[in-house]
Amino acid sequence: MSGGLLVAGTTSDAGKSVLTAGICRWLHRQGVKVAPFKAQNMSNNSAVVVGPDGRGGEIGRAQAMQAAACGLAPDLRFNPVLLKPGSDLASQVVLLGEAVDTITAGTFRHLRPRLAETAYAALAELRETYDVVICEGAGSPAEINLRAGDYVNMGLARHANLPTIVVGDIDRGGVFASMFGTVALLDPADQVLIAGFVINKFRGDLGLLQPGLDMLRHVTGRPTYGVLPWALDLWLDAEDSLAYGRVLGRPAAPHGTEWLDVAVVRLPRISNATDVEALAAEPGVRVRLTIEPAELAAADLVVLPGSKSTVADLAWLRETGLADAVAAHVAAGKPLLGLCGGFQMLGRAIHDPVESRQGSVPGLGLLPIEITFDPRKTVRQSVGTAHGGLPVRGYEIHHGYVSRTDPTLAPLLTGDDGVGEGAVLGAVHGTHWHGAFESDGFRRWFLTETARLAGRTGFQVAPATSFAAARERSLDLLGDLVEEHLDTDALWRLIESGPPAGLPFIPPGPPPTTTPPQN
Repeated sequence: MSGGLLVAGTTSDAGKSVLTAGICRWLHRQGVKVAPFKAQNMSNNSAVVVGPDGRGGEIGRAQAMQAAACGLAPDLRFNPVLLKPGSDLASQVVLLGEAVDTITAGTFRHLRPRLAETAYAALAELRETYDVVICEGAGSPAEINLRAGDYVNMGLARHANLPTIVVGDIDRGGVFASMFGTVALLDPADQVLIAGFVINKFRGDLGLLQPGLDMLRHVTGRPTYGVLPWALDLWLDAEDSLAYGRVLGRPAAPHGTEWLDVAVVRLPRISNATDVEALAAEPGVRVRLTIEPAELAAADLVVLPGSKSTVADLAWLRETGLADAVAAHVAAGKPLLGLCGGFQMLGRAIHDPVESRQGSVPGLGLLPIEITFDPRKTVRQSVGTAHGGLPVRGYEIHHGYVSRTDPTLAPLLTGDDGVGEGAVLGAVHGTHWHGAFESDGFRRWFLTETARLAGRTGFQVAPATSFAAARERSLDLLGDLVEEHLDTDALWRLIESGPPAGLPFIPPGPPPTTTPPQN
């Protein structure tokens, strides 16, 4: 068997990532050698992959999650192009795991042919290695202003002759118009690859939806392959869960008599905020993303997460009053955690000639350290211990490093090379390591210490919570949803045989090219 499929969406966050992961898990459970692929991802949530040369590289975290659904270790080819926005106008370009450039919308078009060539080559290699490659699109394939240079959606589908299904989020409303419009805005050569639709996040009586499904098939000539129900337990590794005011997951009842309330500052350029999902997986721990100073005052633990633009987000903290709220929280003796960019903000000064190019700026002054940014990016997987030998695994992605520190300052972690990492000063903790709280023993110790510092004497960690097992249950749930609610026989036919023949063209398609009048 050698086949492929592209999962496109009516919008960003329509469900492409989770549907791709679900199809991957379903195929993996059938014994199919399957791999995920996303030609280009734009995200500051990334995972570290060890490349063939032994060096660390970055791919989108969603593709790392999809790799796990396939039973695979992440591969740089699964996401050959990663764009990491540092501002509204510029993004860092990560090509096959390595940061190679910083581009703006105006300069991107000059780099695009190289990126497309790399993406196409990576997909070709994967298709030679695996039985099936399930590809994920980006945004919407009907971004007609971007179609000419597209190599992620229909440009990829046309290049590789991939049958394409379009997923839409019915919870947003307007799903039928979005699906019809997505097809109708494509030109004939793209439309013949759109095989049908999947509806995501449905709640209610499926019988009430059926007339809409029937009409959609009538007006497009294409079937809906299934309707996925709303599933409350699908929140791990999902970027659209990182919204202001959103409580992550469904907090289980506390193991002890008290809850632990965690407020995570939702920075404008938040990076790898999925770190806090491991905290949210613990019973009795309520994790909320917020931009409200009052919520920091009420929290037991405040978290400053990673940032793609540390200096700019530090300035935002001050402008919004959140910096004062963080300082008041610490002055009250309550615990604070800084992760990567958030850790860097806690120091006395940040010297940055690289990312913001603002030179030296004062930090929050909560740790006796200084941070200096280096053009060389640290990208590596990390292994070490904490608090009496508890094993910890994580990964690092940062330009900044600790350039000056008080020698008496205690580290939070110790790497396997014996070098201390991060810092602890009273109730203030910080580390450059992402993913450390997925190590169950370390997470339990940290939450126990947090509860002590916050005065939550009735909080107790559950003794057997496994974050790895929780992630596997989430992936299995995705596979179950695909198997139970989609027409998997039809999906098999698409994967094996390609786009169906005879799909009708839906006008209007793109506007005709006009020739300017001649003088």
